[in-house]
Amino acid sequence: MNQVNLIKPEHPLPKLPVARAVWIPEPNLKVAATAWIAAGGAHHTALSNALTSEHLENFAEIASLEYLLTDQDTKIADFMKELRWNDMYYHLANGI
Repeated sequence: MNQVNLIKPEHPLPKLPVARAVWIPEPNLKVAATAWIAAGGAHHTALSNALTSEHLENFAEIASLEYLLTDQDTKIADFMKELRWNDMYYHLANGI
């Protein structure tokens, strides 16, 4: 999950065939994109103003899904360590 800040588009976006939103990823595009790629770079994404990171973290726990958060405090070195720890956890939790 990546925390983002929605911003008003500078220009109309009439040719986009889907919902229109412009955002700035936290903590910045370079870190957010690096984390996204390192975590597997999902092709399909979703954007919600209604759900919080806590909602998605709870859902991930219920569904036994990995949950990683990229926000204003994200450091790539720490994110990469979390990926490695999560990999070990999920292997051990499923009985290798």
